[in-house]
Amino acid sequence: MQVSATEAATKLNELIEAAINGEEVILLKGDRPAIKFTPIESAKPRPKFGSAKGLVWMSDDFDEPLAEMKEYME
Repeated sequence: MQVSATEAATKLNELIEAAINGEEVILLKGDRPAIKFTPIESAKPRPKFGSAKGLVWMSDDFDEPLAEMKEYME
């Protein structure tokens, strides 16, 4: 779809929706193409702080030496 700048000013919402829905929208300046509307690819949402709360745990003896390493610790 190609539209003039003056027509685009009155139909901007429609043109944005058309571009979001995959239609190529080109604005003309005079009789030459000047601007092309394309949707921005949405970025993956960032993880939220604390979203894994309760999913990770540490045993009480985490800091204790391993039995297999006792001979190296003497």
